[in-house]
Amino acid sequence: MLKNKKILITGGTGSLGQALTKYLLKQDVSAIRIFSRNESSQIKMQSKIFDDRLRFLIGDVRDLSRLNKALEDIDIVFHAAALKHVPVVEYNPFEAVKTNVIGSQNVIDACIENDVEVAVCVGTDKAVSPLNTYGATKLLMEKIFVSASNHIDSKKHKTKFIALRYGNVLGSSGSVVPKFIEQVKNKEKITITDYNMSRFSLTMDEALKFILDATTQGKGSEIFVPKLNAYTISDVKTAVFELLENTGEKKISIRPGEKINEILINQDEIRYTWEFEGKYIIFNPFLTMDEIEKSYPGIKKIDQIKEYSSDKADKMSIEKLKENILSSDLLN
Repeated sequence: MLKNKKILITGGTGSLGQALTKYLLKQDVSAIRIFSRNESSQIKMQSKIFDDRLRFLIGDVRDLSRLNKALEDIDIVFHAAALKHVPVVEYNPFEAVKTNVIGSQNVIDACIENDVEVAVCVGTDKAVSPLNTYGATKLLMEKIFVSASNHIDSKKHKTKFIALRYGNVLGSSGSVVPKFIEQVKNKEKITITDYNMSRFSLTMDEALKFILDATTQGKGSEIFVPKLNAYTISDVKTAVFELLENTGEKKISIRPGEKINEILINQDEIRYTWEFEGKYIIFNPFLTMDEIEKSYPGIKKIDQIKEYSSDKADKMSIEKLKENILSSDLLN
């Protein structure tokens, strides 16, 4: 599917965007365009990744005209641009709406206008039963992506719109593991909010495999959710102390808009959720069972769980967590 394709990644200078770029360059793609608004981040990325197929475009997803030009002759779009730090978004909700919601609508419109083959948006577990503004904006992003196909003439436009929803990528910007590591290296006490706080987690390699599998398998209008293990903040503390040193800890209050546990599929969405090849798929409610089974031979309806949450998911062992931290090169 990827061979000789032209690809655009919005927010491509982020940790996911850079990892995805490196992966895609190994897949014989024709070209990759990195679309982001941060000039400094683009310069840094250019100094790390050298390839004639790579192009860097300054632009903002809020600017539909710029997106339309950037998407000329593009086959696949990975939409990863977002304002995503929970406290920042909570303090600047209007800006988050402009980027995460209106910006996503612009991506959809530009994809339709340019007859992109596949458009994939990268979501988050915070979009489920959202407590914070960030989660609410990402929920709206999901909604408009999976419903986009309902509003186009399939005879005139071919774009398949797919949404992805998963937990924290280990070591991503603003996540707890690199924060703890930095604190320990600076001989500081690590900051703990709640020992029982749990999160879904996956490594960058697992995230990339999930993204490409969903892109290949998706027929349009689905939300793909991976099966994941979870960890508690207490587990992270133990793993980091065992890998580095015990510098102590101090309690701090939970950040505004932060949850104790995360949910990837809530009890209402379970009604539309199926299991397929090691992942969950939440389908558009307008699809019939016959249409779903015809599109995904061997798919199974979910009926044994009421909710898919991090406090009820299988827990990752301390040893496995340490292994993932080491393999993610977070200690260097």
